[in-house]
Amino acid sequence: MRTLGAAVGALAVASVGFAPSAAADDVQSKQWYLGPMQAEQMWKVSTGEGVKVAVIDSGVKADTPSLKGQVLTDEVPRAVAYRATDDFIGHGTTMAELIVGTGAGGGLKGLAPGAKVVPYRVELGGLKGGAEERKRTPEPEEAIRAAADSDAKIINMSFGGMAPLPKEEEAIKYAASKGKLLIAAVGNDGKKSTNSIGYPASFSYVVGVSAADEQGTVSKFSSVGGYVDFAAPGQDFPGWCDASFKAYCDDMNGTSSATAITSASAALIWSAHPDWTVNQVTRALIDTAGRSWPKKNPSTYLGYGAVRPRLVLADRNYDPGPADVDPLAKENGGDLLAKSASTPASSAPSPSQPPKNTSSGATSAAASGVESSSGSGNALWIALGAVAAVLVIGGAAVAFTRARRVR
Repeated sequence: MRTLGAAVGALAVASVGFAPSAAADDVQSKQWYLGPMQAEQMWKVSTGEGVKVAVIDSGVKADTPSLKGQVLTDEVPRAVAYRATDDFIGHGTTMAELIVGTGAGGGLKGLAPGAKVVPYRVELGGLKGGAEERKRTPEPEEAIRAAADSDAKIINMSFGGMAPLPKEEEAIKYAASKGKLLIAAVGNDGKKSTNSIGYPASFSYVVGVSAADEQGTVSKFSSVGGYVDFAAPGQDFPGWCDASFKAYCDDMNGTSSATAITSASAALIWSAHPDWTVNQVTRALIDTAGRSWPKKNPSTYLGYGAVRPRLVLADRNYDPGPADVDPLAKENGGDLLAKSASTPASSAPSPSQPPKNTSSGATSAAASGVESSSGSGNALWIALGAVAAVLVIGGAAVAFTRARRVR
């Protein structure tokens, strides 16, 4: 039996000096991370052009001003195309805009505005229409497999559930065997006593993303643990909070948005280096992440640190390391990603691999000090050219019939 719940709507957290309600002409000024991440400078080198990101979510409304021309609706595989552009809660559209939005019409500006999104609408909390609608709406594992067979390089999964589902895990392995970069939200249960990191973020071969604020401190709501690989911005900026698409809501917070920004960061790097493999892109993200602790001892709060694609783009001679070596092989417990770089991908997933190592060198979730939960304040985001934010796509908690939730 699967319990569920989803946080959908607006949640006001710590103020950063913005007006309480978002006006369309002032949305981008509230995307505070664009400046510290030096987005304008990065876009002189890469905008993400040529990279496709599969957004598996609540659907993507392709005709918002910021997404016109950015959503490849014709490339959604027919088997999973049911109402792919009908976003039932606004969540998937927000993720798409954070990744590839042009900012037109005063909309959200994506971190990789030259990239494109392929939308997948799956069954998540908030889906209405009863049993018939659920039957026609694809499950996440179906979308993951379809995306794996496409030419999308990155699969963005800003959702999660408490139980590891075998079919979903097999789909993840299949996508890994195809050389896809799988990125998922770790969840927004940091304030709960269980503080659980859900799936698919907990599966091997998936990069888990937490959220941190403008000072580099992990968000109070962000789940923490051994499955956190990176942190990224997500707190105190606008997003769509329902299916009416009449106006953005302020302070849309959740690890969902951090996941989208991480996907966009990877798109910028992959666009600049189209011949790199998933292993090299992942290694570049790890090596350049903003942190004040040893790389060999990732934090359970912020993982390897805050994503900083600027440092890769700024170095024309950047060495991404070997193409066929998975930089997270120890955590992943298998070699699917390594093999994906050197041999033709198998049409079937490999046998089950051991779960990610949750204890090797990881900082205790109960530890204190800047290296575990907060990095080095502004130095982590600003001085080092990185920014993180806290995200919780939440406000009113709404009960649903499934454990899987948007993040």
